[in-house]
Amino acid sequence: MAYNNVSLRLESHDDLAAREYRIHDEWVETRRQESHSRFAPESSWERLTSQQLSDHVMHSTVVSQWLQRRVGWRRLLQMCVSEEPHVWRAAHASETEELAEMQAA
Repeated sequence: MAYNNVSLRLESHDDLAAREYRIHDEWVETRRQESHSRFAPESSWERLTSQQLSDHVMHSTVVSQWLQRRVGWRRLLQMCVSEEPHVWRAAHASETEELAEMQAA
Protein backbone atom coordinates (compact mmCIF):
# COMPACT_ATOMS: atom_id res chain seq x y z
CA MET A 1 0.00 0.00 0.00
CA ALA A 2 1.41 3.40 -0.95
CA TYR A 3 1.50 6.10 1.69
CA ASN A 4 3.13 8.91 -0.27
CA ASN A 5 1.68 12.42 0.05
CA VAL A 6 0.37 11.73 3.54
CA SER A 7 1.57 14.31 6.04
CA LEU A 8 0.93 15.76 9.48
CA ARG A 9 1.81 19.33 10.41
CA LEU A 10 2.22 20.36 14.05
CA GLU A 11 2.44 24.01 15.02
CA SER A 12 3.34 25.66 18.30
CA HIS A 13 1.18 28.26 20.01
CA ASP A 14 3.37 31.09 18.75
CA ASP A 15 3.65 29.73 15.17
CA LEU A 16 7.43 29.98 15.36
CA ALA A 17 8.26 26.29 15.48
CA ALA A 18 6.25 24.08 13.17
CA ARG A 19 7.20 20.50 12.32
CA GLU A 20 5.89 18.35 9.50
CA TYR A 21 5.80 14.55 9.39
CA ARG A 22 5.16 12.31 6.42
CA ILE A 23 5.22 8.71 5.33
CA HIS A 24 7.40 8.55 2.25
CA ASP A 25 8.79 5.46 0.52
CA GLU A 26 7.63 3.49 3.57
CA TRP A 27 9.72 5.57 5.99
CA VAL A 28 8.48 8.12 8.50
CA GLU A 29 10.23 11.43 7.87
CA THR A 30 10.20 14.86 9.46
CA ARG A 31 11.33 18.39 8.75
CA ARG A 32 10.96 21.66 10.61
CA GLN A 33 9.95 25.11 9.61
CA GLU A 34 12.90 27.35 8.73
CA SER A 35 11.25 30.73 8.84
CA HIS A 36 7.77 32.10 9.27
CA SER A 37 5.38 29.99 7.15
CA ARG A 38 8.19 28.47 5.07
CA PHE A 39 9.40 24.89 5.39
CA ALA A 40 12.87 23.65 4.62
CA PRO A 41 13.47 22.39 1.07
CA GLU A 42 12.31 18.96 -0.03
CA SER A 43 15.82 17.58 0.47
CA SER A 44 15.76 18.40 4.18
CA TRP A 45 13.45 15.55 5.21
CA GLU A 46 15.03 13.28 7.81
CA ARG A 47 14.04 9.70 8.56
CA LEU A 48 12.90 8.90 12.06
CA THR A 49 14.78 5.99 13.61
CA SER A 50 13.05 3.06 15.25
CA GLN A 51 14.08 4.54 18.61
CA GLN A 52 12.48 7.89 17.78
CA LEU A 53 9.30 6.11 16.72
CA SER A 54 9.38 4.07 19.94
CA ASP A 55 9.68 7.27 21.96
CA HIS A 56 6.61 8.70 20.23
CA VAL A 57 4.67 5.51 20.99
CA MET A 58 5.83 5.33 24.61
CA HIS A 59 4.71 8.93 25.19
CA SER A 60 1.51 8.52 23.16
CA THR A 61 2.26 11.62 21.13
CA VAL A 62 0.03 13.05 18.42
CA VAL A 63 2.55 11.67 15.91
CA SER A 64 2.17 8.10 17.23
CA GLN A 65 -1.62 8.40 17.22
CA TRP A 66 -1.56 9.69 13.64
CA LEU A 67 0.77 6.87 12.57
CA GLN A 68 -1.41 4.27 14.25
CA ARG A 69 -4.42 5.53 12.28
CA ARG A 70 -2.42 5.63 9.03
CA VAL A 71 -0.54 2.31 9.19
CA GLY A 72 -2.19 0.37 12.03
CA TRP A 73 -0.84 -0.58 15.44
CA ARG A 74 0.86 -3.80 14.31
CA ARG A 75 2.84 -2.14 11.57
CA LEU A 76 3.71 0.76 13.89
CA LEU A 77 5.05 -1.73 16.43
CA GLN A 78 7.13 -3.37 13.71
CA MET A 79 8.46 0.03 12.67
CA CYS A 80 9.54 0.62 16.28
CA VAL A 81 11.70 -2.51 16.37
CA SER A 82 13.11 -2.55 12.85
CA GLU A 83 15.18 -0.07 10.85
CA GLU A 84 14.21 -1.74 7.57
CA PRO A 85 10.83 -0.94 6.00
CA HIS A 86 10.87 -4.19 4.02
CA VAL A 87 10.46 -6.07 7.32
CA TRP A 88 7.17 -4.36 8.16
CA ARG A 89 6.10 -4.33 4.51
CA ALA A 90 6.47 -8.13 4.39
CA ALA A 91 4.58 -8.48 7.66
CA HIS A 92 1.75 -6.37 6.23
CA ALA A 93 1.57 -8.68 3.21
CA SER A 94 1.12 -11.72 5.48
CA GLU A 95 -1.55 -9.84 7.50
CA THR A 96 -3.40 -9.08 4.27
CA GLU A 97 -3.26 -12.75 3.25
CA GLU A 98 -4.56 -13.83 6.66
CA LEU A 99 -7.43 -11.35 6.43
CA ALA A 100 -8.34 -12.58 2.94
CA GLU A 101 -8.34 -16.18 4.21
CA MET A 102 -10.56 -15.26 7.17
CA GLN A 103 -13.03 -13.44 4.90
CA ALA A 104 -13.14 -16.42 2.52
CA ALA A 105 -13.99 -18.84 5.37
